Formats: sequence, C-alpha cells, structure tokens
Amino acid sequence: MKTDSRHRRFFAGLLACLAAMSLTACHGVQNASDATPGTVESSEQETTSEWFSNRDMKGDYDEDSCVKVALEGETAKCHGETVKISGGTVSITREGSYLLTGVLEKGMLVIEADEEAKVQLILDGARISNDDGAAIYVKSADKVFLTLAAGSENVLSDSGGYSAHDDDKVDGAVFAGCDLTVNGTGSLEVMAAEGHGIVSKDDLRITGGSLTVTAAGHGLSGKDSVRLAEGRLAVVSGKDGIHAEHEDEQKGYVYIANGSVAVVSQGDGISASGFLQIDNGSFAITAGGGSGQTADEGEETSSAKGIKAARTLVVNDGAFAIDARDDALHADGDLILRGGGFRLASKGKGIHGDRTVAIEGGTIEVSASHEGVEGYKVAVSGGCLRLCAADDGINAAGGRDGSGSDDFADEEGTGGEEPSIQISGGEISIDAAGDGIDSNGSLIVSGGKVYVSGPVDDLNGALDYDGEARITGGTLVAAGSSGMAMNFGDASTQGTILIYIPPQNPGTEIVLKDSQGRELAAYTAPKAFSSVVVSCPELEQGGVYTMLAGDSETEVVLEELRYGKSYNETE
Repeated sequence: MKTDSRHRRFFAGLLACLAAMSLTACHGVQNASDATPGTVESSEQETTSEWFSNRDMKGDYDEDSCVKVALEGETAKCHGETVKISGGTVSITREGSYLLTGVLEKGMLVIEADEEAKVQLILDGARISNDDGAAIYVKSADKVFLTLAAGSENVLSDSGGYSAHDDDKVDGAVFAGCDLTVNGTGSLEVMAAEGHGIVSKDDLRITGGSLTVTAAGHGLSGKDSVRLAEGRLAVVSGKDGIHAEHEDEQKGYVYIANGSVAVVSQGDGISASGFLQIDNGSFAITAGGGSGQTADEGEETSSAKGIKAARTLVVNDGAFAIDARDDALHADGDLILRGGGFRLASKGKGIHGDRTVAIEGGTIEVSASHEGVEGYKVAVSGGCLRLCAADDGINAAGGRDGSGSDDFADEEGTGGEEPSIQISGGEISIDAAGDGIDSNGSLIVSGGKVYVSGPVDDLNGALDYDGEARITGGTLVAAGSSGMAMNFGDASTQGTILIYIPPQNPGTEIVLKDSQGRELAAYTAPKAFSSVVVSCPELEQGGVYTMLAGDSETEVVLEELRYGKSYNETE
C-alpha cells in the first residue's frame, strides 16, 4: 500500500475533526483499578497505573548521554562500541539510549541485546526504508522505547517482503519480539507494503506522538495487548486497524485511556481476542468500506466491525463516529456502555453482544443498521438512544429474520435464563422497519421514556415478545401497523392502552389527554401507523382518557389497568 498526498490530506482533515469533538471526562490517564483485570506490567518499578509505567509515559532522555547514530544514505556512522554497522544494517547490542538522525535507504536497524535489556531509540528526523525486511527489527531485548523527539518528523517503511527474516517470522515494518512503547511528542509515519505496520509479540503501548500508519495487514498489532494512553493515531489498513490476539484468554486485550484514533480498515477497526476497554478518547472508524458497502454474490468477506471484542467490551467515555460494513460495536461476551457520544452506522447490528448488552449512559445515535441494539439480554438504565433499523430496533436473541436464539449458542454466563429486554431509565427513540422492540423472552419496562415508530407492514409489530411483557413505570408510546400489534400483559402495575385506528399518515401527532384536557403523553410518528400503545404514570384505573391521532379521536375508560387486546389474544 502507498501513502500519497490524498492520504495525508485525509488524515489532516480527519484528525482536525477529532480534535474538535467534545470529550466530557478528564484528559489524563485514568486509574484502571476497577477495570477487568488483564496482564499487569510487573517488571517496571514505578508505574502511573497498572497499564503504563512512568517511563512509558514520559519519553525523557538526556541528549548528551545518548549514543549518536547518524544515518547516511546506504550506511551509517556511530562511534559507540554498542553499535555495529555492516553496510545498511545497523545493530544495537546493549541497553542504553540511542539518538538516530538522517536517512538510511535500503537498510535496517536491528536490536539484538540481552533478554533483560531496556533500549530507547530516539528518532529525531530519522527515515529508514527497507526493500526486503523490517525498517526496525527488535530481535531480542526486554523492552524497547521508540521515542519521537519534539518537533521531529520520522518515517519507517518496508517496500517488499521479509526475505531478510525468513527464519524469524517477521511481518511488520516495525517488529519487536518483546514489549514495545511508542512515546514522545514528534511524528512518525509507518508504511508497510506487505505485512503489518507496528508489531509487538508482547505488549504494544502508544503513549504520545502523532502516528500515521499505512499497512497491507494490521495497522497496530500486539500479541499480549495493545494499550493507548495518549497520542494521535491515523491508520489505513488492509486488515484490522488495531489488533490484539493471543491464545490465552487473559491476554490479547486492548485498553485505551485517551487519545484520538482515526481508522480506515478493510477488516475490523479495533479488534481484541480478549477484553476491550475504552475509558476516553475520540474515534473515527470506517470498517470494510462502511455501511453502504455491498459484497458480490458468493464473495467471502472478512469481519469488518467497527470495534470488536471476543470477550467483554466496556466503554466508559469517549466520542465515537463509526461506519461499518459489519456491526459497529460487537462483543462475543457482554457489552457495557457507561457513557460517551456515539454516531454509528452499520450494515449489520449497530450494537451487538452475544450475552448481555447493558446501556447505562451516553448519547447513542444509530443512523443505519439491520438491527439497532441486539443481545441475548438487553438492559437500558440510562442514556439517550436514537435508533434507526431496517429490521428490529431493540432485539433480544434474534427474531423472524432468522437470527434467532440459535445464533446465541454459547449460553455460558446466561445462567440458563431466558432472553429479556429490561428498560429502567434513559430516553429511547426507535424508527424500525421490523419490530420496534422484539424480545424472544420477556419485556419489562420500569422507567425511562420510550418512543417507537414501528412497521408499516402487518408481519411485524411496534412491540413483540414471546414471554411476559410488563410495564411498571416510565412513559412509552409505540405506533405501528395493526396486524401484529401487542399490548403489555396483565401483570403490569401501570396503566397501558392499545387502540386500533384508521391508517394515519407519516408526521401525525399522537396525544393522550386526561378528562381535564391535560396532555399526558405526545409523540409525532415519522411513519404511517394504525395502532398505538401508550403507557405513562398518570394513567389510573377508572380514569377516562382521550387518544388523539390526526382526525381520529378515541375515548378510553380504563376499567382495568390494561386496555386493548394484543392481536393474538382470544376474546
């Protein structure tokens, strides 16, 4: 892959947009003591948290005490005994700090130190390109710090294969067989015509600087973990933008404390084989060409999700703009959103968790999706959701489109419980062509505000459930077709009204009033409808109410807390 002026202009504009996005949490590295435990760094004596050491964060160095390496075209010069130069190969053999300047063409920097050595490479206007191998290859060391000097511009690239490393399975323009940290305040451009951009076979940490990575494979790859504390990262990748993968379930995780991330990937934007946690930051991700991308018939396509965790995905805060050919947010385990701002578009699911999807806060807009929110169990206790779906708005364990509970075959962690949707808070607005809210188990509403514009066809309903449906609090207005309209069940402790009316045009306002003419609930439906479900705390048994919808006016005497039968109830 090549980086041209169009890529540079794209990244400049994208990063400027990210910088303008509002973040609500502090900008420092947050304490991760309450996070899901992962592989904790134990070899560093001083740590700012369990995720990053002081040396990771600071990127300090004393230029006078550094070993100076001058890159000079097809070779280099250095007077230090710890640096060996053979043609275009520069080898560092001992622990220490090394300052690199100049240009090395068709060459390579190799670190081959003892297994306990910590090596710092300071790039200060360094450019290294290699035709048949990595630009920087860490063959052995305990940890390497790649420090970007203030105000410096640096470039590392490979333009061919990795024939120089056939025995070592090197597959990145920057490749480290140990822990690797990128820090400092300068800039770094990494280009990998084949393979990945930056690779660590242990932990990869980014704590500062401005990085632009263009790679045929993954942009950033860490076997044990990828951790981002600060910095500006822009990636164009033929596979995943940020990738962590390990056979150990406790490793292969991604942790992001802050920073700005812009990814255009053919695979997943951010992918972890373990857990994935984001505490803050700004993110602009386009995966697999975006939500408007279509595959040719019979074409095999790789996973192209925006953010994906094979275990638990937790987002505590941040600003997210994601456009994905596959799911925008995805977890094979639990998915927990505690805060942040999300603008999501997906050809698959806007938000999907194989187990529980818990939405506790944040502002979420799903502008395009097959299904807006899907999980085996879905629990909404806070936040503001705006969901647009070609099928179901909120779904528990699949639906009539064939994505039923068999697709949630791994029921470990469900405790044998039935699928469910529980809404106890927040504000939810749904525009769904299929079912507005569809549970293959129970539907429980105890709080919040819910507004649903459901289907216009009679094969779906604004509300759909297979088990118990109960409302005990909150305000809900659901408008849709009549063929499969459903009301809440008899166990509800708050009044609920279902009425069937003549078909109404899009843009018709629905208003519920009490006997004194006071407005109790109102909603303007964006699509046509012929049935309405309304429930709110003011409904009392024995009360008289009026439902207005366009020219239709229906008087309801609430002799019982439940008025109006579902389509499948017998008289």
